[in-house]
Amino acid sequence: MPGVPTALHDQIVSGIDWSARSNRIVTASHDRNSYVWNYEGSEWVPTLVILRLNRAALCVQWSPKENKFAVGSGAKTVCICYYEQENNWWVSKLIRKRHDSSVTSVAWHPNNILLATTSTDGKCRVFSTFIKGVDTRDSKGGSSSDSKFGEQILQLDLSFSWAFGVKWSPSGNTLAYVGHSSVIYFVDDVGPSPLAQNVAFRDLPLRDVLFISEKTVIGVGFDCNPMVFAADESGIWSFVRFLGERKTSSIGPKYGSQFSEAFGKLYGQSKHGMNNDGVDNSRQRGGVHENCITCIVPLGEAGSSTITRFSTSGLDGKVVIWDLESQQDLLEYL
Repeated sequence: MPGVPTALHDQIVSGIDWSARSNRIVTASHDRNSYVWNYEGSEWVPTLVILRLNRAALCVQWSPKENKFAVGSGAKTVCICYYEQENNWWVSKLIRKRHDSSVTSVAWHPNNILLATTSTDGKCRVFSTFIKGVDTRDSKGGSSSDSKFGEQILQLDLSFSWAFGVKWSPSGNTLAYVGHSSVIYFVDDVGPSPLAQNVAFRDLPLRDVLFISEKTVIGVGFDCNPMVFAADESGIWSFVRFLGERKTSSIGPKYGSQFSEAFGKLYGQSKHGMNNDGVDNSRQRGGVHENCITCIVPLGEAGSSTITRFSTSGLDGKVVIWDLESQQDLLEYL
C-alpha cells in the first residue's frame, strides 16, 4: 500500500518514534535492529542502523533537535545513534557497563545532550551524550555540555522494584519516573545534590508518564485510566484524581495530607470502585481503555510548555485522544 512502511523487522517492534520536524520514523525491534524511515515520493524508505546489540532493542526516542536518537536494550546498553554525513549512513555509539539489567525507557533533556534512562534494576540514571561534530558546546547548557560521552551524571536508587517510564519537564528542571511498586518519583535540580520526592498511591502501578505543564504530570499504567499528579505552590507533589472521573469530595481536599488519605483507606474506608461482589471496577472509571495503558504521547507543537491534548495506547489495542480543555477543574494546574 502506498505510503505505508514495508515490514522489514522479523520480530516484535518494541519501540517507534516520529520526528515532527524532519518527518522521519525510527523503529526498534526484538530482532536487535533499528530502521530510520524517510518519506520519499509516496513511499517510506528504510535505512538500517547497525546497533551492535546481542539482545533485543526495547525502546527508542528522537532527541529534541532530531539529530540523534537513543535505543534502550535488553543488553544493559543504550545506543546513541546519529547520521554520519561522510559515509551517508546512521551509526551508533554505545553506553556500556552502566546498567545492571534491561533498559526499559529513555528520555531526552531539552538541551539535547542529557539522557535519562530507567531499568529493571530499579534505578534511574542520567548520562551525557555529547558527540563531537554532532553537538555544539553551549554555555547555557551548563556543566552537561562539558561532560564526555557516556559519563554518568546521576544515579537514582529511589525504587525497590522495576523502573519504567521516565520524562523531563518542559524546562528540564524536573525529572519524573515510575516504579512497579505503585510509586511515582519526582527529582528537582538534577545534579550533584538533587531534591527527590515520591508519591505512593493505592492503585495499580504505572508504566509511563508525561508532563503536561511544569507542575502537572499524567501517569498511565495497569489501572487502565490516566492519573493526574500536580505540585502545589511549595513544590509538594500529590495525586489529584483519575482523568476519566469527575472531581469528587470523597477524598478530601485536592492537596490534602497524603498520609491521612492512606490511613483512612487502610482502616475502614471502602475502596472507591468496589461493587457488591467485591470486584474492583477501578479500571472502568474512564470507560475507555480495557487493559493496561503502555504509552502516552503529547499532541501539538513540539517543545510546548503546556499540553492540552495527548493520546494513550494500551494492550486493549485502542488509541485514545484526551482533551484537557473539557476537564474544567484541571485547567488551574496548566
